[in-house]
Amino acid sequence: MVNGGELISEVLHTHSVTSVFTLCGGHISPILVGCKKRGMRVVDVRNEASAVFAADAMARMTGIPGVAVVTAGPGVTNTVTAVKNAQMAQSPLIVIGGATATVLKGRGSLQDIDQLALMRPLVKWATSVKHVRNIPSILARAFRIAQSGVPGPVFLEVPVDLLYDETTVREWYIKEAGLDHARSLPAKALKLYLERHLHRQFTGAEDAGSTQPMEPHISPPDKGEIQKAAGYLKKSKRPVLIVGSQAMLKADQSDNLAAAISHLGIPTYLGGAARGLLGQSSDVQFRHRRGEALKAADLVIVTGFPFDFRLNYGKSINRSATVITVNRSSRDLRKNRRPTLALQSDGALFLQALAEETGGMGGPWGTWFETLHQREAEREREIAAQAELPATQFINPLLLCQRIERVMEDDSVIVVDGGDFVASASYILRPRRPLSWLDPGVFGTLGVGAGFALGASQARPDAQRWIIYGDGSAGYSLTEFDTFVRHNIPVIAVVGCDASWAQIAREQTTVLQDDVGTVLRRTDYHLVAEGFGGKGLLLEHPRDIEAVLREAAALARDGHPVLINAQIDATDFRQGSISI
Repeated sequence: MVNGGELISEVLHTHSVTSVFTLCGGHISPILVGCKKRGMRVVDVRNEASAVFAADAMARMTGIPGVAVVTAGPGVTNTVTAVKNAQMAQSPLIVIGGATATVLKGRGSLQDIDQLALMRPLVKWATSVKHVRNIPSILARAFRIAQSGVPGPVFLEVPVDLLYDETTVREWYIKEAGLDHARSLPAKALKLYLERHLHRQFTGAEDAGSTQPMEPHISPPDKGEIQKAAGYLKKSKRPVLIVGSQAMLKADQSDNLAAAISHLGIPTYLGGAARGLLGQSSDVQFRHRRGEALKAADLVIVTGFPFDFRLNYGKSINRSATVITVNRSSRDLRKNRRPTLALQSDGALFLQALAEETGGMGGPWGTWFETLHQREAEREREIAAQAELPATQFINPLLLCQRIERVMEDDSVIVVDGGDFVASASYILRPRRPLSWLDPGVFGTLGVGAGFALGASQARPDAQRWIIYGDGSAGYSLTEFDTFVRHNIPVIAVVGCDASWAQIAREQTTVLQDDVGTVLRRTDYHLVAEGFGGKGLLLEHPRDIEAVLREAAALARDGHPVLINAQIDATDFRQGSISI
C-alpha cells in the first residue's frame, strides 16, 4: 500500500538528505517513520524554530538543502522567525508542514489555518499537495527551487490524509463518518462523494516512484565581464576583496575558492559564513579596520555581500574607487551603491574564473600590504591590552574569549548567538577551516544557538562544537539541552553572563538615561543545563578560566553536552557600536 510519508522519505533519500529535524505531531508521523526506515536520522527538538535553525545550519555547511518537518497550525507558525532568518541569509531549505485532512479544510478542524498565506512572503515557493501521485515531483521541484538563483527556503504543505495508506484513510472517511452501512439518500450521496474524493487522491499513487534530483540553475560568470574585472585589477594599486556568505553556497567548492583567493593575492576581508575560509591565518586575510581599508582602496571587489548596514550602505568605500560587485541577486548588485561593474553570478565561480584569467596577480601591492598589516597588528595590540585590564568584580569578556581561542580544537565549529558578548568574541575567535562559523546573518536573530549546533552535529559529527551565548539569547534555546542529551550530541556552550541585554543597554542608558527593560539576573544557567541532563560549570574568577574550559572540553569528548556559566563584567570595548 502506497504511503505518502514513505514517498517523501524516498525523495529525501534520493536528494542526499541524511538528517531531518522535527517536533512530533499527529499530522506528520508517517514522514518521520518513513525517514527512520530509510536510515535517516530524525532529530526531534523542543521548539519548531530550533528544527528550522538546524536545517538552516545543515544547508550552510553541506550545500544540500536542510529539511525541517513540523506539524500543522502552531507547529508551522512557530517556525516563522527561523524561516525568515533563512530567507534573509539565503539558505536553501525545505520546510514540510502538516495540514488537516483535505475534506476538512476550512471546516474548523483542529489546527486548520491558511498556512500558505502565512508562509508565502517568507519563502521562494509555497504550495500544497493535492494528490499522492504528485508528492515526488513537487518535492523534487522544491529542492531545485530552493537551490536555484538566490537560494532560500521553500514551504510544502502535505495534508495528513495524503500521508497514510489508502486503507487507513478510507476507514477514517467512511467508517468514522458512520457511512459503512449507509442507507439514507443523503448518507449514500455523502459516501459517493467521499469515494470519488478518495479515488482522486490515490489514483496513480502506485506508480509514483521517486524523482531524481534536478540540477539547480546558477548563472555562470560572463567571460567578457571576467576580462573587464581582470583589467581593473591589473591597473589597481590598492585593491580590497570582500567575500560574504553567498560565496559559500557551493560548499563542495570551498577549497577551490580558498585556493583562488590565495592565488589572486588580494587583501581579503571575510564576512558571515565565509569566516574561516582561509583558515585561522593567511597572508592575504585581514580582520580589523576594514573601514579604513575601504576608504583608501582604489578597487573594491564585493562578492556575495550587499551594500547594507554591514558595509555602511556603500558609504564606507572611497567614492572614486572602482567597485565590482558579484551577487546572485540582481537587486543586491546595485542596492545603495551603483558599482562600476556588476556581475550577476555566483561569487565562488567568479573568483575562480578571475584567478584563472589573471594567472594570479599577487601585486605589485607590497606597500599596500605593509600598511594593512601595520593596522592589523596595531588593532591586535589594542585588543590584547584591553583584555588584560582587570575586571571590576568578575571576568573581562575579552580575556575569556582569548582563552577560548587558545583551547579550541582545530576542527571546531563556532556557533554565535547573542549581542554584545558575541560581537566582542567575533574580534578574537578565529575559525580554523571553511564552513566552521555559524551566525544568524543579516536578520540578527537571537535564538539560533542550539538549532545551529544541532545542524552542525549532523553535518560534521566529529567536530568540536562551541556555542557562544549572550545571557539574553541563551534563554531562547536552553531547552534544547534536553535534545543534546537525548540524541547524545556533545556541545560546549559558553554563556557570557553580565545580567544585561548589554547591546541595547549601552546606547539606551547613555542616550535616554534609563535601563528599563534591559536588566537581567545572574541566573544559574549551569544548573538549568544540569536539570536537562547535561553538565554545568560555573566560572567566576579569571584564574579559573583555562581549567574550566579544559574540563568542559574533556566532558564533551566523553559525550556530554556542557554549559559554562561565565560571569563577566561590562566593558567599553564596543561603546557606540549600535547598528541600525
